[in-house]
Amino acid sequence: MSPALTIRPYSEGALTQAAAKLRAGELVAFPTETVYGLGADATNDDAVAGIFSAKQRPSFNPLISHFPDRDAAAQHAIFDARADKLAAAFWPGALTLVLPKRDDSTVSKLTTAGLPSIAVRVPAHEMARALLRAVG
Repeated sequence: MSPALTIRPYSEGALTQAAAKLRAGELVAFPTETVYGLGADATNDDAVAGIFSAKQRPSFNPLISHFPDRDAAAQHAIFDARADKLAAAFWPGALTLVLPKRDDSTVSKLTTAGLPSIAVRVPAHEMARALLRAVG
């Protein structure tokens, strides 16, 4: 049986509900500047496995981890001078950086397909960033 699907227009209440669902390990669709993405808590193995299952995506194909800002992304990825320059020029926006993953990152190995790198992005869509801030 499929989980219940709820579609809500953007509001503070919808944002609060979506953040609670993500923290509870559920999946949420949310807008970015380019597409609607299917999101999960990237630190929760079961939630990440749910993305692969829902999208019928092969587990060897890493996912992008979205963050509300560069500093949050830097808690999981190692930025060098080039990455900092690109982030400053294009974030928030439709740029994904693939960087070395920090050894102490709590992002699930399923998210990165077990690779030593992590794909990070700070979306330009304000609702996406508000959701990411609300989830923490």
